[in-house]
Amino acid sequence: MRNSRENSRKNNNTKNQLFTKKYKTCPFSNKNSPKIDYKNVKLLEKYISEKGKIMPSRISFVSTSKQRLLSKAIKKARTLALISHVGKMR
Repeated sequence: MRNSRENSRKNNNTKNQLFTKKYKTCPFSNKNSPKIDYKNVKLLEKYISEKGKIMPSRISFVSTSKQRLLSKAIKKARTLALISHVGKMR
């Protein structure tokens, strides 16, 4: 009885492995990746939504430490008026 359960679990695991999730890596962790800087407005605008909100790391695939640096850089660029607080205008 026990062996049949273990065999069925193994079969289920192989079925699940056919459709495994491919994890994306952090775009700032590579060797030739751009540095996070508040002066690099083009880079920062990629991580801001249309409404002006900072995109979460689960959508942008940025690691937690780099997400903190990214959000601080965006906030600093906003206070220096390099990026608008409000979203993009139509």
